[in-house]
Amino acid sequence: MPTKIDFIGGNTKRCLMAMALPMIAAMFLNMMYNLVDSLWIGNLLGKTAYAALTNSTPIILILTSVAMGATNGVSILISQAIGAKDKKKTESLIATSFCVAVAFSLLVTILLEIFLPGILKALNTPAETYDMAYSYLAIYILGYLAVYLYLYFTAVLRSFGNSMFQAVAMLVSTILNAILDPIFIHFIGFHGAAIATLLSQMICLLFMLIYLKKKKLFTFKISAFNCNDVLLLIQKAIPSVIQQSIPAISTTSLTALVSTYSVTAIAAYGVTGKLETILFYPAMALNMVLTTIIGQCAGGARYDRAKDYLKCALGYGCGLLVILSVLVVGFSKQLSGLFVRSSDVAVIVGTYFLIVSIGYVLNTVTNCYLGALNGMGKPSKSMFLMIFYYIVVRIPLAYLLSYLGFGLNGIWVAVLVSHIVASLAAAITGTVFVRKKGNIKA
Repeated sequence: MPTKIDFIGGNTKRCLMAMALPMIAAMFLNMMYNLVDSLWIGNLLGKTAYAALTNSTPIILILTSVAMGATNGVSILISQAIGAKDKKKTESLIATSFCVAVAFSLLVTILLEIFLPGILKALNTPAETYDMAYSYLAIYILGYLAVYLYLYFTAVLRSFGNSMFQAVAMLVSTILNAILDPIFIHFIGFHGAAIATLLSQMICLLFMLIYLKKKKLFTFKISAFNCNDVLLLIQKAIPSVIQQSIPAISTTSLTALVSTYSVTAIAAYGVTGKLETILFYPAMALNMVLTTIIGQCAGGARYDRAKDYLKCALGYGCGLLVILSVLVVGFSKQLSGLFVRSSDVAVIVGTYFLIVSIGYVLNTVTNCYLGALNGMGKPSKSMFLMIFYYIVVRIPLAYLLSYLGFGLNGIWVAVLVSHIVASLAAAITGTVFVRKKGNIKA
């Protein structure tokens, strides 16, 4: 089961770009996929409907983060097995992780459908947006199995050095959602967007399954299922799930806090979240790519290569984010008008990005080091770092500054401070660990 890219023996820059560019493209397509609902709902149904979507977004973010985290944990183990050239272990991990993925995603779907009303109330969902938020999420959650399995298969493909198909699959799904959204919204209304999303997700998964069957990139044998691997998968998946979910939990908490101000503030915060994906997704892509690449390097005991990939990712990633940050911060007010035509919303959005600004470059530094730690089999270190600067720093500071009368700007300052603390903590921890592990300087 050879990989498509020789991470251990190949040229560092070319191997990184071969994995990172399709992954970044896939992330941007995923961004476009998510933006479709926002653009159609904001322009066709108005500010209140957009606020309802904003109230729904934290739950969607948490669901997606759980799936991404769990499947990234799978990728750590599979990448290391591939790097060690252990074919039997690779087949066992794939079979076991697939069964666990199906069982887990079905359980989450059932539990969320039951407890959704209580969750929305706990998030301070305003009465004027509650019914719309509930109808949207009740439909969206039905497609969670498709979302989870799609992310699972893309994680497996990344482990084998294939990130191109994820970009192709997201392109197909984005086009489908863009076509179906206005049709369903026109005839059904607000929750028609959720139906369009559900259909496009299922079609995307079907497309993925056809591709896997045709290409036969790896062997799937249910007989290779190994109960002993379940615990191993859980040990890697839980820290990865928590790591990926914490930013979504932070967004959920801040959404609840912003909801105490006004519907305009909620809509504005929703717009900032959508625009931030332009700045967050490249960093997330590098995190996931480094997890796979450094996982193979660690499996082959080539920590010198791990160092090279980390330095290369930091250089290219920070350069890209400087450019993107300048564009988004500079044109944030104009971009806000694509979602909601409101001068009040635009002012809040512009202020948010002006305050946070440099935080997105720092977030890229953070994600590169977290990806390196994950790839070396230490997702628990990344998890504790995420808990520290999101749960210990960002959320309490946001509530404190809001309570002290600094208003929305106080919340935005808390976001910036957490980015600064995050990059420093991740860089120090990652450097020390890589130096210790490979007896090299990171």
